[in-house]
Formats: sequence, C-alpha cells, structure tokens
Amino acid sequence: MTNSSKHMPDDGAGIFYAAFAYALWGVMPLYWRLLTSMPPFELTVHRLVWCALVVASVTFARRRWAHIVAIIRQPRLLATLALTSLLISTNWTIYIYCVATHQLVEASLGYFINPFISFALGALVLGEHMSLFRVVAMALAAIAVTAQAIALGHIPWIAPALALSFGLYGYFRKLAPVDALDGLTVETWILFPVTLGLVLFWWAKGTGAFPSADLTKDALLLGGGPLTAIPLTMFAAGARRIRLTTLGFLQYLSPSITLVIATLMLGEKFTRTDAIAFGCVWAALIIVSAEGRIRWYRASEFVTMR
Repeated sequence: MTNSSKHMPDDGAGIFYAAFAYALWGVMPLYWRLLTSMPPFELTVHRLVWCALVVASVTFARRRWAHIVAIIRQPRLLATLALTSLLISTNWTIYIYCVATHQLVEASLGYFINPFISFALGALVLGEHMSLFRVVAMALAAIAVTAQAIALGHIPWIAPALALSFGLYGYFRKLAPVDALDGLTVETWILFPVTLGLVLFWWAKGTGAFPSADLTKDALLLGGGPLTAIPLTMFAAGARRIRLTTLGFLQYLSPSITLVIATLMLGEKFTRTDAIAFGCVWAALIIVSAEGRIRWYRASEFVTMR
C-alpha cells in the first residue's frame, strides 16, 4: 500500500455500508427475542438452514458457482472454511442463548473484548510486536474478566467465549483468500446436510418448531436467513471501501447499541461489577485508539517532511 492510499479519504458509501451492518447487528437481539420460546441450538440450526438457502440463491444470481467449485477443490481452503463454519455457529448459539437468558450485557462485553483477542493472536501466532500501549490495554481487559470472576464466584464464560469464537473466526477467515459471500456460502453449505437433517428429524418426531400453526413464528424463522446474510454482505462491501482504522472504530457501534437495548429496553441490570469491567475495557480501547492516533500523526509528519 502506498503512502497516498494510506491517507486517502474514506468512501461515504463504504462508511454507510459498514455502519449499517454494525447497527443491524446491534439491534438484532430484538428480533431473536421474538423467538426465545425455541431452544438456542434449534434456533441456530434454523438460522444456518435458511441462511444457506438465501446465500445459495444470491450465488446463483451472481453466477459465482465456478468460484464455489474452485474453493471446494482446494482441501486446505475447504478445511479452513469448515473450521470457521463451526466457530461462527458456536458464536451464534452462545449469542442467542444470551438473548434467551437475558444476559446481553455480558454479550456486549464479549464483543468489546474481541479486539484484544485479535491482538493476542497477532502476537502469539503471527509473532507481531506488542507495543506498550497494547500490553497495558490487554492487562486492563484481563482485569475486566478477573473483576467479573471475583464478583460471580466463578470464571465468567459468556464474554470470553463470544470474544474467542468471533476472534478466531475473524483470524481464520482472514487466512482464507475468498470473497466474503462465497466464503459464507461454503460455510453454511458445509453444515447444510446436518442442519437440514436435524430440521427434518425434529419435524418427523413432531418436536420441531417448524412448520407450526403459528405463521408469524414460521415467517420469523425464514426471515432469519436474509437477516443473517444481509449485514455480512454489507460489512464486506464497506470493508473494501474504507480504511482499517475507520472500520475498527465502527465495530464498537454494535455492542454499544446492544448494551443500550439490554439496559434501557429489556430491563437488564447494569451492576457495579459491570461498571468496573466495562470501565476497564473502555479505558483499554481509549489507549489503543490513542496509539493509532499517535501513529497516524507521526506518519503524516513523515509524509509532509518528504
């Protein structure tokens, strides 16, 4: 990347696409809350089934089947996407569990912690240098989890599990050189025989949630497919048009919206422990943002001097 491209302004459409994706992810708990009568695992299975059918239709319309076949013919790439498929499915199941059990405050904390998982992976797996800023930020994130553990009397698992599953998903998807929608198509169709088989099995036993006498519930389940695919597609479109620093800033829109919805609309309590944990994480994010600002300022000065 040249110096000029590093400092080129963000595309307005790119900011809109990325912000729309994160905002939609932020309000999505309100949608899944309409389906809390279903077990979280069964709801995730339906989400995967209908998302697979939606992305397959889009792939057909885009005439991308040749690209899908090319991915399938690369065993290493296919194995990577199989892993990411399991990771994102796990993440979705935990998140829906949080919606069903009224633990969205902790879920939002998990997505605030997510960047620090990326920092740790970069240092431990890729051997990237950890600046003092990031070491301090990582320490504050660890203090946040420790504070929760002390208050709860046990190790909190929801926030770390969400952060780790999504952080690993992002890491391995970054290693897979595929188009975002092509990758999502392969990810959902890898599990499609299993997920469709489960839906049919539950239907045959008469224990499944679909189809039901409640047409609204059926429509909500079907709507989960495009609701899953749309923000991922918008995110991919936005990421190609804006700088990484801008994208990093926008990612906090989603957990911020979720936190507001959880506390002001859904009646979840924001305890003193939550205040300590979020305070540590927010302080860590300010430190990381300051580091990015300092680097940008120094780079700008260097370009000006040249």
